[in-house]
Parts: sequence; C-alpha cells; structure tokens
Amino acid sequence: MASPRPSIFYIDFLRFIAAIAVIAIHVLGPFRFLYGEIPESDWLAAMGINSVTRWAVPVFMMISGALLLSTERPFNCEHYLAKRLSKVAIPFIGWTIIYALVTGFVAGGWSVQETMQVIEKSPNDPAWYHLWFFYDFIPLYFVIPFLIPILSKLSDELVKLLIVVCAVMFLMKWLKVESFLLQNLVLYTGYLILGWYLFNRDNRPQLKLWLFAGISMLLLNFFGSWEIAIETGKYSSFFMGYKTLNTMVIGAMLFVLAQAYADKISGKLRAFISIVSKYSLGIYLLHPLLLIPVRELDNGFYSFFASNWIAIPTITIAVLFISLLCTMLLVKIPVIKRLVP
Repeated sequence: MASPRPSIFYIDFLRFIAAIAVIAIHVLGPFRFLYGEIPESDWLAAMGINSVTRWAVPVFMMISGALLLSTERPFNCEHYLAKRLSKVAIPFIGWTIIYALVTGFVAGGWSVQETMQVIEKSPNDPAWYHLWFFYDFIPLYFVIPFLIPILSKLSDELVKLLIVVCAVMFLMKWLKVESFLLQNLVLYTGYLILGWYLFNRDNRPQLKLWLFAGISMLLLNFFGSWEIAIETGKYSSFFMGYKTLNTMVIGAMLFVLAQAYADKISGKLRAFISIVSKYSLGIYLLHPLLLIPVRELDNGFYSFFASNWIAIPTITIAVLFISLLCTMLLVKIPVIKRLVP
C-alpha cells in the first residue's frame, strides 16, 4: 500500500486562511444588503471584509488541483471512487440530510413536510447556503483523472498558454461576455489547473508581480464595491464572483505568498494551523449550525460589540474555535466521523 502524501505546510496554511475567510463571509452575511439601513461604518465593515475574502472557495479548489493533479499513483478506478470521491460524496449526502432536518424546525415545532421538500429539491438546490460548494466540486472529481495524463504531456509553453486561456475566460465571465464555454465545470477546472501550475514551479521570480496584481485587485474590490453602492444606493456583487479574473489573481497571489513565506511560521501557531487544516472540511460543513442564532440580528450577538469592525472578526474567530472542537469530537465517533473527514 502506498504511503500517504506527507503534509506540506504552506498547503496547510492556505486551508487555514481559507477556512477563516469562509466563516467570515458567512458571519457578515446579514449585513451586505443593508446599505443605507445601518450605520455606514458597520456596512463598510461587512462589505469590506466580504470584498477581500471571496478567494476562499477558489483557494480550496486550487489546493485540490495542486495535490490531486500532481499524483504519480497509477489510476485505479475502484480506489479513486472508494477513497477519493467518497470523501466528498458521503459528507455531502449526510449533511444534506442534517440541514434538511434543521430546516424542518419551523415555528410551532418540527415539520416533516418541510424536511421532505428540502430533500426532494436537493438534487438541484442545496439544503443550506454553504452546500452549494459540493454541486460544483463533486463534478470536478470526474474531470481530474482525465486531466492528469493530459497535463503531464504538455510542454511548458503550452501550459503557460493554458493558464492565459483560463485567465481570459475568467475575465469574460467577470465582464458578462456570453459564451457556451463559461460553464461552472469549465471555469472551476481552471482553478484546478492554476493550483497545479503554481504548485509545480518556482514562483519566487514572479512574487513581486503577483503581489502587485493581487493587492491591486483587493483594493479594486473594496473601493469598487463602495463606489457602486454610492452610485446605485445598494450593494452589488460585481466584484465578488468566484469565477472572475480578480478572484483568480488574488487566489494565485495568496498561493505564491504562502509558498514563499508560510514555512517561516513556527511553534504553537504552526501546530494550530496544521490542526485547523486537518479538520477544515468538517469546520466548513459544521459552522453554519453555530451561526443560526448569531445571524438573527434581533438576538444581539453583533450589537454586543461597539462596531462590526470588531464584531465580525471576533465572532469569526469564536466560531472557528468552536467548530474545530466540535469537529475533533465528531471524528472520534464511529460512522459519524465519515461526515467530517
């Protein structure tokens, strides 16, 4: 039996920051569309943090591309379906049922009909807002085995051209150019390829270029979203897309930065980052349960703090720790541990 791939710390670091970013996006969620209804500082905190964290899911996809497309193991269909695909399919099915049950709790008690409606719709509609990820991620697992031999045969120059093609398609999606190519499967495959490309080369010579491009896009996201709100009087998601060039550039910048500097982290912080990385999928799946009472603004979790600039980061970190502890407990329970691999 082949030994498991050794841990690569900068990949652990990327999972760590992506997990935090996802939680932050969901913590700030109730405030995005309240422009003009809440103090501008509180809205800016929500919009601002949202605008600079939208790279989270794409980074998770880049990590998958980096690791799965770089495997040298001969492909075995049974092993792939049983070991790789099942690690995402089983949690998806299990948590769809869990969140369908949660949805069934309506005013006056639990509704079987509500739960069954959610389950019946689940082939097309996620049972909870964060489960959309699986509808786009699971199909990528059927693309990966075909990509591996193709990418291994490409010359360096053809690989560069492929990355340029991916960037052009992300730009077209951002600018809302109509094309039959701009499907989720194609665009998210671009993140797999980008992760594989950056993982298998020395990116230090281009580090300053990636920094300039990525920081420019982060500033554009923040100030561009603010300007649109001022002009239109409402929040716009124009700069927030997962399948757009700005998000691709930011994700690539973070990947290259992690490659260059993550190994400088040491001690207890390094150990903690590795633990969060190990349980990141469980944290992703579980944390919205903790946010159910928090996101009800009348419950006062946010107003307890003086400002959303304090509330959103503080609640994010608290939810991260509680989600981590819950996940670490669940993995000790037979059968249940399959839901938080």
